Amino acid sequence: MSGGPVAAYLGFDATADSLHVGSLLQIMILRLLQKHGHTPVVLVGGGTTKVGDPSGKDESRKLLDDDAIAGNIAGISAIFDKFLDFGPGGAVLVNNADWLDELAYVKFLREFGSHFSVNRMLSFESVKQRLGREQPLSFLEFNYMILQAYDFVELARRYDVKLQLGGSDQWGNIVSGVELARRVDRKSLVGLTAPLIATSDGRKMGKTAEGAVWLSPGKLAPYDYWQFWRNTVDDDVVRFTRMFTDAPLEEVDALERELAAAPDAAAVNAAKRRLADACTTLLHGADALPDIHATVDRLFAGGGGSAASLPRVAVGDAEITVVDALVSAGFAKSKSEAKRLIKGGGARLDGAKVDDVDATVALEAGVDVKLSSGKKKHAILELAG
Repeated sequence: MSGGPVAAYLGFDATADSLHVGSLLQIMILRLLQKHGHTPVVLVGGGTTKVGDPSGKDESRKLLDDDAIAGNIAGISAIFDKFLDFGPGGAVLVNNADWLDELAYVKFLREFGSHFSVNRMLSFESVKQRLGREQPLSFLEFNYMILQAYDFVELARRYDVKLQLGGSDQWGNIVSGVELARRVDRKSLVGLTAPLIATSDGRKMGKTAEGAVWLSPGKLAPYDYWQFWRNTVDDDVVRFTRMFTDAPLEEVDALERELAAAPDAAAVNAAKRRLADACTTLLHGADALPDIHATVDRLFAGGGGSAASLPRVAVGDAEITVVDALVSAGFAKSKSEAKRLIKGGGARLDGAKVDDVDATVALEAGVDVKLSSGKKKHAILELAG
């Protein structure tokens, strides 16, 4: 690549209506490239979603119909609007269904099939792992690598894309695209992968006991998103500030020196709050912060703020068991887990500990009830309708 501006692409299949925090590093790399004058190209896989990427999967993905794919594309596209500028001369959003859906199969095989070695495809880690687990790999999925490689070629032709970003599990697919472009168009393309981010205590980034940390407010409330970042492990606060915010590097370096010199709890907690504020502002806007801060101050500092930013759980009946309420709020994955939470003293209603696993909650129209799991997870129960 030359030293001038480049077009770089990042692709996501439309397998869900939201992305999660595990995808955020790649998005932030695109954001950084745009801030330095490069052109981000976001590819939504309306075509490849119909095939399914086998990378890192033990079984075939569920095949979605066109309506479900369209709905998922709308959801994930809205997330990119928060991080990238799609105005004139800015980032570009493309859908690979625009070219994959129109391919003539035999013609495509004759033109591109000879450039792929099955022996080499079988050697890639994503395929070896699947076969090593003795899990079936369908011929449909086996074609995914070829289609993603062709995407890279097509984007290079249409938008002069020279760089593809992806997670480390995409290395084989990206290399296949680099090689295909060299063979058919004599173009030199580049792939850049980033490893899976893990927290310093060994947990997969973005995974919690309650599940994925979604980027869509419809799947995870801004308050819960803020709390996710506020609960960052102490040893990760500087690293995550560097990777997931727009803070200038000199400020992050200064923070690192400050915490190394005086790693007291107050300084670390202040850094975590700044991290949570910055990450939440990027995704949900600065307007989300006042309600979140007021809620946090009321819940944890004894202040008089409101609970306006807490997630709300609509209940259809005037009476619900605490067990069912905990499951509905996402504080427990099952009734048995909810019962263990109650027995362990972790469930509260309006601040009062719940001791009875058979306890119920009576709800009235217009009257909110605060449900808590431990000290940091809260939701508002309300009577639906």
